[in-house]
Amino acid sequence: MTKTIGFIPLKDRVLIKRVDQEEKSPGGIIIPDTAKEKPVEGEVLAVGQGTRDDHGVVHALDVKVGDRVLFAKWGGNEVKIRGEEYTILKESDILGILK
Repeated sequence: MTKTIGFIPLKDRVLIKRVDQEEKSPGGIIIPDTAKEKPVEGEVLAVGQGTRDDHGVVHALDVKVGDRVLFAKWGGNEVKIRGEEYTILKESDILGILK
């Protein structure tokens, strides 16, 4: 299950593209790149098949391609695929799905 990246995560891992935060604060102040925090919101681009239990049954992940999620600020591994930056997380690092 992947969009067009050519990468399929294994087991319970998820490939995420971070969503950039606003350039301005709520008060209208422009935030320079050096002062911005890492985004903790992203779009799921690919998911693994899931985990296998003791009986060999595969349990699918709760997230799916296209979901917008919140995840732990310093969770996962940052990677570059074809020049684009992505984050690979375990599903347990995802805090929730935005509706």
